[in-house]
Amino acid sequence: MTAPITILLVDDHPVVRSGLRAMLAGQHDFELIGEAATGEEGVAAAVALAPDVVLMDLQLGAGIHGSEATRRIVALDGPRVLVLTTFDTDADILAAIEAGAIGYLLKDAPSDDLHAAIRSAATGGSALAPSVASRLLGRVRGPDTTLSSRELEVLGHVAEGLSNRQISKRMFLSETTVKTHLVHIYAKLGVDSRTAAVATATRKGLIRPS
Repeated sequence: MTAPITILLVDDHPVVRSGLRAMLAGQHDFELIGEAATGEEGVAAAVALAPDVVLMDLQLGAGIHGSEATRRIVALDGPRVLVLTTFDTDADILAAIEAGAIGYLLKDAPSDDLHAAIRSAATGGSALAPSVASRLLGRVRGPDTTLSSRELEVLGHVAEGLSNRQISKRMFLSETTVKTHLVHIYAKLGVDSRTAAVATATRKGLIRPS
């Protein structure tokens, strides 16, 4: 008999974890071996339990972000991380993929899609929600007008209301480098101010609404 796919669930909402638990329960080849509510707990559980697949939310409240937790778990060279989140902005998608996530699904995905994605992840295959795949394809087709992950990070801090000096300290960059990133951001978005850049990026789904 084939061993079941062992799964670790990382999500800060008890109701969501309960719902996912129910979605997984009916699958004979799945075994939920642990749950965690924070990124730090998720990393510790991945180390202790060595699951085949980690279902990872990105927004985990206090503590490290889901993409950072993903990076640390992937570094263990064992568990595959499948992101399951509400957000499909470019900033979230790139952060997760660059951290090593093998797949990216949205929480409104049908249960059959989630089950198939888990099975695919367990064997090393990728799984992307249609909207995520479309965004990544759009970036490949128009690389000269898409924002890089670093530019998206800078813009995210701008949306938080941080000054160039504060952004430079947060990202360990010089203020000159921050200004250069902003020049490129303005050019790519066709805007000439911080406010317009944030508004345009939010409308296009590049960053989350502040």
